[in-house]
Amino acid sequence: MDVETLIKWVTKEPTEEVLTVERLREYVENGIDLRHYIGFEISGLVHLGTGLLCMQKVADLQKAGIKTSILLADYHSWINKKLGSDLSTIKRVAGGYFKDALKVSLRIVGGDPDNVEFVIGSELYDKIGIEYLTKVVRVSMETSLSRIRRSVTIMGRRMGESLSFAQLLYVPMQVADIFSLNVNIAHGGMDQRKAHVIAIESGLKVGGYIPIALHHHLLTSMNINEKLRESLLDARLSRSREKLEEAVLEAKMSKSRPQGAIFIHDSPDEVRAKIKEAYCPPKQVELNPVLELVKYILFRDRKEPLEVLNRKSGVKSVYNTFDELALDYAKGNLHPLDLKLTVADELSQMLEPAYRHFREGPGRKYLEELKEIQITR
Repeated sequence: MDVETLIKWVTKEPTEEVLTVERLREYVENGIDLRHYIGFEISGLVHLGTGLLCMQKVADLQKAGIKTSILLADYHSWINKKLGSDLSTIKRVAGGYFKDALKVSLRIVGGDPDNVEFVIGSELYDKIGIEYLTKVVRVSMETSLSRIRRSVTIMGRRMGESLSFAQLLYVPMQVADIFSLNVNIAHGGMDQRKAHVIAIESGLKVGGYIPIALHHHLLTSMNINEKLRESLLDARLSRSREKLEEAVLEAKMSKSRPQGAIFIHDSPDEVRAKIKEAYCPPKQVELNPVLELVKYILFRDRKEPLEVLNRKSGVKSVYNTFDELALDYAKGNLHPLDLKLTVADELSQMLEPAYRHFREGPGRKYLEELKEIQITR
């Protein structure tokens, strides 16, 4: 594959940033094998942002011929007090439900689950031993305490929040993961940027090379409100990265706010109910969570037009691209409820393999186990 085609796969939406495209081109032109990873906390049910958007990018990289890997970050989850801070439970869910959910998601978006390497964090650390600790120390020596504190947003924490000392180790550990896995493409949502920039700046001293950072879009929660939308827009205009990160942290789709998150194994009735209740301001395209689903999920790699039925007139509007639909919506020609019902039906069809797998198939035991764990904690 030629370098420009590879770059198109890497930069394809939902990618929002690559640090840097020039370095990526240099690596390819110099014949350096590209090795990717994305890491996940084991923290509960997998929603569309984790399942579909993250796996879209993994599928793109596979199509570009890049070796892909997924780190199931059990120690990071333990440090960040997920699943009751029970390490044995976290490990069990990592190798069961979470791994299974990512495989199903990757298949839905056209990737190959058999062509991605899954690595359990604790198993990696056991394998390389003192080498990992050495990298954690080297990263820590290259980074100030104040910068680490500013970077805790990568773990869903806010600056100024009370933290344990273990949580301060999270960022150096995440950076050390990159070099311990010997990958040169570190992938995550835009919320992971601060850790990846530290990896870039300390790369030569810690791992002997500078990694490429790949950041994708974060889906907005379905139940944001006008006040939160306005704060996000203000944060964008302020050009303050810290202010924007705080706003995004509050507004992104999160399993901790289940009514604002659509999970990959939600039933058609659950999908419809959540989307019908979703924030979808008339004529507003920017920061509209329903339109985000259309843009990043329904129209991605779509080969046929999207038809939206006007329930009042019975007339169908046909859209070949997201831009066509967005323009019609901005003009007020498309009613929010008509859009919502269409999106719910289309999304339910897309998620049917996950729904069947986890409600009726082999994944049922994993989903029931996780729900039982969450209920009892």
